[in-house]
Amino acid sequence: MTVSEAAGQVGLTTYTLRWYEQEGLVEPVGRDSAGRRRYTQQDVDWLLLLTRLRRTGMPVRDMRRYAELAREGDGTLGARRRLFEQHRDRVLTRIAELEEDLKVLNYKIDVYGKMEQELC
Repeated sequence: MTVSEAAGQVGLTTYTLRWYEQEGLVEPVGRDSAGRRRYTQQDVDWLLLLTRLRRTGMPVRDMRRYAELAREGDGTLGARRRLFEQHRDRVLTRIAELEEDLKVLNYKIDVYGKMEQELC
């Protein structure tokens, strides 16, 4: 698939896809006879994983490290698992923080709703 088609499937811009490649997050993508990038489903699956990691706040340096480890093969399974465990811990901490923030928002919404009712 073309860079535009791949970008549409993963929800990124074509510029971001090219940046991911330049940053070493993605193996160099194959090209057609005219030199245009051609993405495979495997490329798209990899990009979907990267977008999830980024969306959950994984720093690009950790994403790059993960990509390097994955390229090195099965001898890095433990390191990849540890990297994901550390990231999961950060995600769970952030979720807990967001849940506390949400409680405050809900409280303020309730307070303002009651105040509005009293004024009417």
